[in-house]
Amino acid sequence: MRYFLLLVAALLPVPVRAQTAVVSVAPTPERQKEIVHLVRQDCGSCHGMTLQGGLGPSLKPEVLRGKPADSLIATIYGGRPGTPMPPWHRFLTEAEAGWVVDQLMRGFPVE
Repeated sequence: MRYFLLLVAALLPVPVRAQTAVVSVAPTPERQKEIVHLVRQDCGSCHGMTLQGGLGPSLKPEVLRGKPADSLIATIYGGRPGTPMPPWHRFLTEAEAGWVVDQLMRGFPVE
């Protein structure tokens, strides 16, 4: 029985946590354009129009480097209770939030 459990445990997938990049399916080019506008305008109202910071922290790659991508996705998707950071789940899917994080880590595209 012990060998069976070890075999089963060895065959289970091991979760891999991305630290600097997110592997996600990219939204359609049309949706990407909408998301870029959302981030530049709506997120930019707190994080600065160039995303260098303001009320919210900078979203530049050099600042985000080393932060867990899954934590950044959770922040975008669910917000941060007790802070001005609202949840964006009404406007973005979790996969789209992952795409945003991936783009932020590379240097967010201009409109």
